Amino acid sequence: MKHDIHTVKRAINGDAKAFEELLILEEKMLYYKALSYVGKKEDALDAIQETSCKAFLSIGQLQNPEYFSTWLFRILIRECYKLLKKRDQIIPYEENELLERLEKKKDSGVESFHLSEALSKLDSSYQTSIILFYYHDLPIQEISEIMEKPVGTIKTYLRRAKKKLKSELERSYKLNEKIT
Repeated sequence: MKHDIHTVKRAINGDAKAFEELLILEEKMLYYKALSYVGKKEDALDAIQETSCKAFLSIGQLQNPEYFSTWLFRILIRECYKLLKKRDQIIPYEENELLERLEKKKDSGVESFHLSEALSKLDSSYQTSIILFYYHDLPIQEISEIMEKPVGTIKTYLRRAKKKLKSELERSYKLNEKIT
């Protein structure tokens, strides 16, 4: 979301009202993104609260006001990961919507169960890059900033993840053919 640069600069300079305005504009995005990561309303709200607190305390360190949303989203993802690590769970996602997006890209007739199973077998970096790229429709450059990895690394993650997903889904499909 594009913000008024003047408002972001006021927040960076310590204006609490400006920071509050920015958070209100990002409210829905924060909630839905947190919910897609942690899966529970209460956990999503906890992650947003921690994100808001950390963002308020460190807004003065934001060097590029035009990247406020990306910066805030990065903090949110870290908080979601911390929360999931506490719960010792993998990243949940809304598999039906992710499946639809993957099917549009690949024209694959795979059931969501097979996809969720295949995704859960991926390394967390591969899983995150796939979710951010296909589910959140983020460009590779922004994923690179969020994950704090070079663009080439993100492209490699996506390529390898798709390759692993393909082989896993093909294996699963062949096993199901033998059963039926």
